[in-house]
Amino acid sequence: MPRIARRRKTHRKPRTPEPFLITGVQREIPTYNLMHEEGLELIEARSEQLLQEIGVRFLEDPEALTLWRDAGADVVGDRVRFPPGLLQKLLETAPKIFHQHARNPARTIELGGNNVVFAPAYGMPFVSDLDNGRRYGTIQDFENLTKLVYMSPWLHHSGGTTCEPTDLPVNKRHLDMVYAHLKWSDKPFMGSVTAPERAADSIEMTRIAFGHDFVDENCVIMANINMNSPLVFDYAMSGAIRTYAAAGQCPVIVPFVLGGATAPVSMVAAVTQAYSEVLVGCALSQLVRPGAPVIFGNFVTSVDLKSGSPSFGTPESALASYVAGQLARRVGLPVRCSGAFTSSKLPDAQAMMESVTALHASVLSGANFVLQSAGWLEGALTLSYEKLVMDADYLGAMHRFLKGLPLNDDAFAMDAFAEVGPGGHFFGCAHTLRHYESAFYDAKLSDTQSFETWSEKGGLDMARRANTKWKQDLRAYQAPSLDEGIDEGLREFIARKKEVLPDIWH
Repeated sequence: MPRIARRRKTHRKPRTPEPFLITGVQREIPTYNLMHEEGLELIEARSEQLLQEIGVRFLEDPEALTLWRDAGADVVGDRVRFPPGLLQKLLETAPKIFHQHARNPARTIELGGNNVVFAPAYGMPFVSDLDNGRRYGTIQDFENLTKLVYMSPWLHHSGGTTCEPTDLPVNKRHLDMVYAHLKWSDKPFMGSVTAPERAADSIEMTRIAFGHDFVDENCVIMANINMNSPLVFDYAMSGAIRTYAAAGQCPVIVPFVLGGATAPVSMVAAVTQAYSEVLVGCALSQLVRPGAPVIFGNFVTSVDLKSGSPSFGTPESALASYVAGQLARRVGLPVRCSGAFTSSKLPDAQAMMESVTALHASVLSGANFVLQSAGWLEGALTLSYEKLVMDADYLGAMHRFLKGLPLNDDAFAMDAFAEVGPGGHFFGCAHTLRHYESAFYDAKLSDTQSFETWSEKGGLDMARRANTKWKQDLRAYQAPSLDEGIDEGLREFIARKKEVLPDIWH
């Protein structure tokens, strides 16, 4: 056990919150319920049929198979079939609302209820920017992206693997990524899932940062779990679920459902499959540790049947998001949907059109945790520096959208009507002067100048303005404080782990 883990007994006291510190936005508008009651019941019935007749495979995970057999499932080989009602019964112990604690307690987030949390893109092997183009991600890119996410008030969560640091060995890079989240940000974050032992390392590093007792009693780290759809959990994923759940930490269960590829082309069938897979993963966490936090994840889109490539921002995926939100609320779990999706290779009009379509569906479906909400390009292959800040700017607008319209006396502005009267203007009236700084969302990257002024200043499009913005943010970045003893303990842990592991590059 690292020296610092024994010395540090309590969670550190809150620091003075930074300006514009936001830990989520409370939804004050209704969710959109697309599917009627009979339709939802039919999906649930088909899911029970799918799980009972076809079942789910658990590859090379005898411990998971034993858990299912003891719980009353039908286990033959690595195939598990589930009797009706078993999964729903197991999920009764999962919390409807929980908190993920941040290193800075003022940044602790609430998952569930009416709270909405935005997190950046996840899992990209490539990064891009307008100066250096598309390239493999490095640890320097990872640290830069962590700092940029920290700088945005509209991103409440640091995310996880924003990009793969491909200049580090595959079996060791998780250590540097977790350290970067803890060192360069004090927002909540996600840990490694690529192997159960890497998940365990991620949790152990949080014990160094937060204290063992605190981590035993509180959620401080989440993990994004992708199934091998259709209907397969490999050992890395089921093992990671068990590792996080056993420690009382939160797996986010997200099938990777592509209609026409990993699911049928029928979107209602794809939704039924995804729902079934999510129930199994979430229930496994409760078999390991009843009461452990878990999130119902949704990722359903389609493929271009001409090329086989995934497509994003489509009407079909939007419809799937709405139904997934309804199903998650019926189960009673916090729900994760994915945000700013696009197939575009550039931060261009296609990128923002598809991203806005997907993000609005996610928000209106009732998502509590919106992963992939900023930076996504090229169908999850590339994280763009420019699109990260473009999307983050748009997330600010979503904060305003989610607050709805106030109905108090001041909002009706009757004093302004009395002051201005018929035929006047409201530019200089007292009501406008009271509210002019906060009345409308001020999009930092949008340009509202005249054509002539815009031209004289270089005629820059939004991507170019975003290029300037992320560079300004990195220059202005100041690291949040980190206790020197904790920092030393983290670095000692990383050094010990790296020393005993041979480098693996694939």
